[in-house]
Amino acid sequence: MDSVNLTDHFLIAMPAMDDPYFSRALVYVCEHNDQGALGIVVNKPLDMSLQDLFEKVDIPLDATGLNNLPVYFGGPVQTDRGFVLHRPLGQWQSTLAVNDAVGLTSSRDILVAMGQQGQPSDVLVTLGYAGWGAGQLENELAQNGWLTVRADPSIVFSLPPEERLAAAMLALGIDFAHLAEDAGHA
Repeated sequence: MDSVNLTDHFLIAMPAMDDPYFSRALVYVCEHNDQGALGIVVNKPLDMSLQDLFEKVDIPLDATGLNNLPVYFGGPVQTDRGFVLHRPLGQWQSTLAVNDAVGLTSSRDILVAMGQQGQPSDVLVTLGYAGWGAGQLENELAQNGWLTVRADPSIVFSLPPEERLAAAMLALGIDFAHLAEDAGHA
């Protein structure tokens, strides 16, 4: 079986997904290779604003317009660490380049820049990430746990969180409301 690289794709949780972390989740895959996969859940805001987070990590948030942005549950791994999905890519101390425009940064310098200049302006800040070991995501795909579609960053950065899952489904040509609970097998 040829391996497929799902970097820069969305994972759409099938309705039968009963894992509470991933039920109705839309995951942006930031890295996928033979070692495993890393992604960020992009549609589950926490009851925490950027203002709250910046106060907790003792970084001033002087830039306007960011205070009330939500912080998201990014996944069940390292939930005590912050991750910033952003565009443009920029130059940060610790960034995983997803593509030429989007990066995932885990270093403090991006938060300082956001607090001072409000840049990068397209950001989604999470606590934690989703991770899969070698072959684990492929197995979940074979079990019909996820649908996949090439990611459209405008879904992440331009739509409210409650609209992102449906928008990703529409990119596949599927209305989420009509998706059956159990996938059929031919």
